[in-house]
Amino acid sequence: MSQPPMEIGLYGFGETLADPTTGVTTSPQQRMAEVLEEVELAEQVGLDVFGVGEHHRPEMFVSNPAVVLAAAAARTRRIRLTSAVSVLGSADPVRLFQDFALLDLLSDGRAEVMVGRGAFAESFPLFGRDVRESDVLFVENLELLLRLREDPPVTWSGRFRPALDDAAVHPRAVQDRLPVWVGVGGTPSSALRAGRLGLPMALALIGGRPGHGLAPLAAHREGARQAGFDPLPVGINTHGFVAPTSQGAADEFFPHYAGYLNTVFGERGMPPLTRERFGASIADHGVLVAGSPAQVVETILRHHELFGHTRYLMQTSIGSVPHRLVMRSIELLGTEVAPAVRAELRRHGRGVEPAPSVG
Repeated sequence: MSQPPMEIGLYGFGETLADPTTGVTTSPQQRMAEVLEEVELAEQVGLDVFGVGEHHRPEMFVSNPAVVLAAAAARTRRIRLTSAVSVLGSADPVRLFQDFALLDLLSDGRAEVMVGRGAFAESFPLFGRDVRESDVLFVENLELLLRLREDPPVTWSGRFRPALDDAAVHPRAVQDRLPVWVGVGGTPSSALRAGRLGLPMALALIGGRPGHGLAPLAAHREGARQAGFDPLPVGINTHGFVAPTSQGAADEFFPHYAGYLNTVFGERGMPPLTRERFGASIADHGVLVAGSPAQVVETILRHHELFGHTRYLMQTSIGSVPHRLVMRSIELLGTEVAPAVRAELRRHGRGVEPAPSVG
């Protein structure tokens, strides 16, 4: 099967925030059932990728993405399954590799790992790591994770974990090399490192203007060039929501989205999200991909003009957005937005084929 000009999919964290309009909080058990319904629908409507991210917070229940994705693997046949992200600095790379190799076996070769430093620090004390060393932990753990993808046995030593001496690490993935993406929040040095390692980059655009992503994009390309790689795949991850009309999308999404940002990022000093700022974030130069199908298509294509990315993932199951609205958003993304985006990219030859044998 030929590579589409852009893979389009979803990611989420399994949030369980109170609905600001009703005061009701969905239980983690119910949200887990809803997440599995979401991935089933995503596959049915032709989306390519489904991801869940690791957190260790009371309002986000997915502490181990591989477990949730294994349940998703049992209910799907085609869609690719990825973490978004796994917090590599506080993880044991051997256990992480084994978890996703098992997922690859369960899914018949559909597993991926997206690794990052993470947006929050809770995992570090939980697993006996010093958050002040998060960057050097990430670098060392990434080195080992990439080494584990190669044929065993593995001999390796580092600073933070016991050495491996001719160790056979099993099981092995179905795929020859388990795909590893690096999630980047906007730090050019992280993007440069990913490029030098020949790894695809998933760039999170969750605030500000799209242009803020140009520096890490340039760094990723430069790193790849320095290391002798062809242009590497790039993904863009954003918040988003699709509804039948633009006005309806704004009215339905705003209270839940504002509640999410004000809860999760308010603790970092972010001012409360106003309706005016919300509107500006989905205007011509914003990063929020929300609106009618036609409006969302236009925004995705405008971002593609900037980044030339090969994958787009939307976080539409966010905060307390009711499940019925999430399901409608997924259906519209798969049946109306994705076909229109792909057709437009093919029409103008704007799709970028991923380089072979990377990630």
